[in-house]
Amino acid sequence: MDPHESQNTEVGTSAINMERFRNQVAIVTGGANGIGYSIVSELLREGASVVFSDKSDKGHELASNWTAEGYEVHFCKGDMKNGSFCEQIVEEASQKFDRIDFLVNNAFSFVGEGLSARAEDWDQSYSVGPIAYARMAQAVAPYMQKQGKGAIVNIASISAHIAQIDRWTYNSAKSAVLGLTRCMALDMGPSVRVNSVSPAWVWTQEVDKAANLDGGGRDKWEPVWGDFHMLERCAEPIEVARPVLFLLSEDASFITGTDLAIDGGYMSMGPEGLGKLTVNVGTR
Repeated sequence: MDPHESQNTEVGTSAINMERFRNQVAIVTGGANGIGYSIVSELLREGASVVFSDKSDKGHELASNWTAEGYEVHFCKGDMKNGSFCEQIVEEASQKFDRIDFLVNNAFSFVGEGLSARAEDWDQSYSVGPIAYARMAQAVAPYMQKQGKGAIVNIASISAHIAQIDRWTYNSAKSAVLGLTRCMALDMGPSVRVNSVSPAWVWTQEVDKAANLDGGGRDKWEPVWGDFHMLERCAEPIEVARPVLFLLSEDASFITGTDLAIDGGYMSMGPEGLGKLTVNVGTR
């Protein structure tokens, strides 16, 4: 599903404050698709100047279109696995906009391997995951601390909280994000707030791809995957973006070192799920 379409539905929409992030600068990694794209879009719509990165050439087109619409935006193409690229993003943001107020660590490598995980699988999971998150935070810290103010949001996952089959690499890397977030918040406070969010199933490019493997698409798989959530559906990217903007904003001025579940009730359900199956629990 095109992220543009999700912004036109009633799901997750709210009044836009065009001044909330005026004269403030945000960096968003992995901003050309899915959740990252929605975060960039919403920040721009609320007045922020945004520097975003991605491996995809799509970022050039997006940046060009946004610039034509009057937004202040800059795109950096590269691989978050490269430590020098992390430094490059921050340097370009500083040169172009002369300040850095927000960082959203979103880019992550999905490598789902378990017993068969190879060394390169672990390297990819962590290098483009928590290690890149840490590198980005290290690079923006001097700017935020000099300003005496800043906010960082790390994108974690429900997979950081639970066990899933053949997910040693991905789940442990996302779990590391939670611990990293708490340590960042302690070491970068009190001037910089650091939080994370844990989305459940979101209609991103990867989930759409999985839904279309058998030709079934969203019509078939929304009811199936929706049963994992109390709200009986998967999320739209904008439903993750809006809480992220909340955590960046002054509305969250006393929130740091915590994780916000954006999961439609996923992690609050027991194995009985939505109760659509008859379960004999006995009398003990």
